[in-house]
Amino acid sequence: MKNKFIMFPSVILRRLYMKLIRVVLIPLFIFFAACSTLVLKPVDFAWPIESVLRVDNDGFVKEQRYTLSFNTKPLFFEETGDSTAYLDKDVRIIRDTKGYYFVTSKNFKNVYVFEGINGEMKLNNKIEISEKEGVNNPVFNQRIPYVELVDNGKKILLSNAGIEGEDKNEK
Repeated sequence: MKNKFIMFPSVILRRLYMKLIRVVLIPLFIFFAACSTLVLKPVDFAWPIESVLRVDNDGFVKEQRYTLSFNTKPLFFEETGDSTAYLDKDVRIIRDTKGYYFVTSKNFKNVYVFEGINGEMKLNNKIEISEKEGVNNPVFNQRIPYVELVDNGKKILLSNAGIEGEDKNEK
C-alpha cells in the first residue's frame, strides 16, 4: 500500500520557509517601519508672555516674533455680531503648553481657545467670562499648566477645557 501523502524532505521545507520570509515577511516589516510616525516629545508650546496685536484695516493680525498671522473678522463677528467691529481694535493672544491659542479683546465676554490644524485656527472652546459685560482691560499671563486672565484685578485660571479657578478678590 502506497502512502497517499507526499513527504517533503526537510531541506525543501527549509527553502520554502526562507522564501516565505524573504517574499512576505521582510517587505511587511519594511512597510510597517516606513509607516511609523516620528514623534518628538515632550514639547512645551507655551509663549512666555502674551502678545498684543493691532488689527489692520483688512481684519488681520500678524505676530512677527512667533510667525503667526490670521484673520480676526470672523472672531469679532462671532463675539459682537458686527462685521466691522475689528476696526481700531487690539487682540490679546497667548499660547499654552499644549499648543492651544487663547484669544480675547477689550469688551469681549468670552475667551476663544483655538488649535492650529492644517494651516487653520480651529475653535476648540469658547469660554464665557461674563454674561453681562465684557472684559475691560484683559491681560494674559502664563501660569503653567494654565493661562491666567487678569481683568481689573480679577484673576481667572483657564485651560482649553474652560475655567479652572477664579480669584474674585480685587487687588
